Amino acid sequence: MAIDWKKVEEKYYMNVVNRQPMVLVKGVGTKVWDDTGKQYLDFTAGWAVNNIGHSHPVIADAVSEQAKMLLQTSNQFYSVPQLKLAEVLVENSCMDKIFIANSGAEANEGAIKIARKYGKLYRNGAHEVITTMNSFHGRTLATWSATGKPHEGDPFQPLPSGFPKVDYDDLDSIKMATTPDTAAVMLEPVQGEGGVNIPSPGYLEGVRAWCDENNLLLIFDEVQTGLGRLGTLFGYQSFDVEPDVITLAKGLGGGVPIGAILVKSKASVLEPGDHGSTFGGNALTCAAANASTRYIIDNNIPAHASLMGDYLRKGLYHLKENHGCIADVRGMGLLNAIEFDSEMAPTVMATCNELGLLLNAIPPDKIRLMPPLTVTKSEIDNALDILDVGLTQMAKGSTT
Repeated sequence: MAIDWKKVEEKYYMNVVNRQPMVLVKGVGTKVWDDTGKQYLDFTAGWAVNNIGHSHPVIADAVSEQAKMLLQTSNQFYSVPQLKLAEVLVENSCMDKIFIANSGAEANEGAIKIARKYGKLYRNGAHEVITTMNSFHGRTLATWSATGKPHEGDPFQPLPSGFPKVDYDDLDSIKMATTPDTAAVMLEPVQGEGGVNIPSPGYLEGVRAWCDENNLLLIFDEVQTGLGRLGTLFGYQSFDVEPDVITLAKGLGGGVPIGAILVKSKASVLEPGDHGSTFGGNALTCAAANASTRYIIDNNIPAHASLMGDYLRKGLYHLKENHGCIADVRGMGLLNAIEFDSEMAPTVMATCNELGLLLNAIPPDKIRLMPPLTVTKSEIDNALDILDVGLTQMAKGSTT
């Protein structure tokens, strides 16, 4: 008798996510299967995590080999997989030092601590980090407070203070919010959870110049934009603007939970006792992340993501011409969004999921498309066909 996993969840698991109705049990490349054997084309990639696809052999082999050798040591000892990953990330970025964490939220927490210590040392005790509206930085108390949404109704009050919010893509608002208490500015190069919002030309360059002028740290939250997602290895490279701190996660592990904080020398202010993690830099996750990262670099996956992103957006623009409900299409690389003229995103997602295409709704009016960076033209064509059918079905249903 088949197990009803939804009933198991109902009995045991905290209901913190509104799940889609399928139970996924297997994934290969851009395809996944549920417990009934139904196949889906996955354009969520584990929320921009599976950058080289599901169950890629280089990751599976790295995990298997490392699991037979050493799983966990803690940071009390040197660890070869940790240092191999540190080397490849630092040597292929503009950064000088790294700390490896377990998630994007943890990486951003560490970046906030760096900003506060930097302010204490070099800004007369400044402690505030300017963030932007519609940003997303995590769900710990501090990163949730840094996230750019109204928090007045949160059940988690009082939240940590010290995160003035300004409009994204508005340099003047950052200048006006800067005070003697400001230690840093933290931005996503492209806002992901906020709707795939792309900055205007000159915005990030202007923020960089303002931070230099005022001795502020510039932190780029690259949890979603890093590791090839925008068509360059790191998102900052798409804009030719170097931050002082980068945070990574999601695509870094290719499916295993890992995060990282990379800093330039000026931001390398942490000392023994300032920060740490039992599992941060774990041998198993670092082996997987190192294998994934080296595969992305050695096979120039960012360039493929750039080409496939252009191809996907061309198809999405064609859909926009044929479906009046689409108000906007935007994106960079393989981080893309469709914005509708009404609050229909959850219905579009559910319809397409049923047709065999997994999408991510950003309620109420946006759909985010973030397939594995190894996606092919034929898979994109398939996804576009399903979207077309789904939107057509919905339009017919609304007129009957």
